[in-house]
Amino acid sequence: MISAKQVKELRDQTGAGMMDCKKALEHTDGNVAEAVDYLREKGIAKAAKKNDRVAAEGLCNVIVKDNQAVIYEINSETDFVSKNTKFLTLIETIGEALIESDARTTEEALQYEFKGETLETHLKEATATIGERITMRRVSRLEKTDEEGFGSYIHMGGRIAVLVKITKDLPDVAKDIAMHVAANNPKYLDRSKVDPEMVEHEKRVLTQQALEEGKPEKIVEKMVVGRLNKYLQEICLVDQPFVKDTDIKVSQYLKNNETGVIEFIRLEVGEGIEKKEEDFAAEVMAQVNK
Repeated sequence: MISAKQVKELRDQTGAGMMDCKKALEHTDGNVAEAVDYLREKGIAKAAKKNDRVAAEGLCNVIVKDNQAVIYEINSETDFVSKNTKFLTLIETIGEALIESDARTTEEALQYEFKGETLETHLKEATATIGERITMRRVSRLEKTDEEGFGSYIHMGGRIAVLVKITKDLPDVAKDIAMHVAANNPKYLDRSKVDPEMVEHEKRVLTQQALEEGKPEKIVEKMVVGRLNKYLQEICLVDQPFVKDTDIKVSQYLKNNETGVIEFIRLEVGEGIEKKEEDFAAEVMAQVNK
């Protein structure tokens, strides 16, 4: 028996219709991961979109001071509260504390004492004052040498925040790369960083997809190579068309400026947290039982 919860999970990941999701789950005996591949192979879902549906509101921010930089996300329950003056003040306070600390993780940050109280206590007090649960979800820190450079970019008032470290201290170039990362959301710096198992999995899916399309086996391999190459270009920063000049790739832009990207971090508010949809199960079952 396929449950509404399973159908919801598959729909969230693939964007496919409810009945298609139900049929895919029936075909795979309820295995959601296999159902994702099945839908892609049939051309019903182009790619997995796991965790696109998010509930958490709040803001992300970047603080840079000399050779230290921190990027962090503070969440609220509603978008209304994230625009509240008290919440915005809290964002600045947290940033001031984090840049002074040595915290590299959320756990370390929560225990850091600032103005006589831990940041965890500051958040609890903010929760009581503002009237919504306020949490610190993610914190990362980067350090650089004097020769290296930081670039940061805040989009939509803090819905997206990006921190980039490059090999030369070129503020304009670093900011350009940060803007590109915000816009194009690369998953990896280059192909050497991509998990080989993920590449093999993608290759298997693309092969089956091509066969399902009725393509002759002798040309399937060439098609898969081309499609896999296109996929890697889409997810690797240096292979993407540069956002400010799409005639060149990011790698060429970096080469033109005699620098390279060492690391980048991109945060988007609430990514990876599913929304609560109280009536979704009833909606699904109503469709399934038709």
